[in-house]
Amino acid sequence: MKRILLTALTASLCLAGPVAIAGDAGKTAVNSPAAEAKATTTCQNCHGPKGDSVSATFPRLNGQQSDYIAAQLKNFRSHSRTDPHAVAYMWGMASQLDDSLIVELAKYYGSQAPTSPQSGGALAEQGRKIYETGAPADGVPPCQACHGAHGEGNSIIPRIAGQHADYLKKQLEAFRSTLRESDVMHANTKDMTDTEIEAVVSYLAND
Repeated sequence: MKRILLTALTASLCLAGPVAIAGDAGKTAVNSPAAEAKATTTCQNCHGPKGDSVSATFPRLNGQQSDYIAAQLKNFRSHSRTDPHAVAYMWGMASQLDDSLIVELAKYYGSQAPTSPQSGGALAEQGRKIYETGAPADGVPPCQACHGAHGEGNSIIPRIAGQHADYLKKQLEAFRSTLRESDVMHANTKDMTDTEIEAVVSYLAND
């Protein structure tokens, strides 16, 4: 019951905020030289130029919500995000960042043009229905309640549209199994079938 109430509360908070990407302060910020230097000499080795990564091992950061990036970097730095991917790649990298640089890096990536979703994968239509209306029979709520009508996210709710398919799939599976901890996302994914995950990914991703 706690998770259901938490999910409902989170959804209401998400919907209460602005849906448009323009609402994120990072989209209009002037990039700091220090953040741009860090992004172009270190971060892009994995995340690609301007955050548009080539490998699905590393998420796309271009156009991501600035507040989400900042929150995750702080979670990496404090070791409060403990999924294997975080431990292997980001604990060490984030240890080098102070609060100021984290904020500026988040603004830098948030100001980049996002990657658009693909025109449609094999299960895209099924995924669209789940994204917009959920899968009531399996207790899966509509993804857009928090992530926005177009997967753009809002504040600490991440952009998921245009992300790598394999990365999205692994994150949904990690939330479902609690390998990546989040009460809200576990409650929303715990009863998703493999096919439903594939469908949502097919609708949102770009590879």
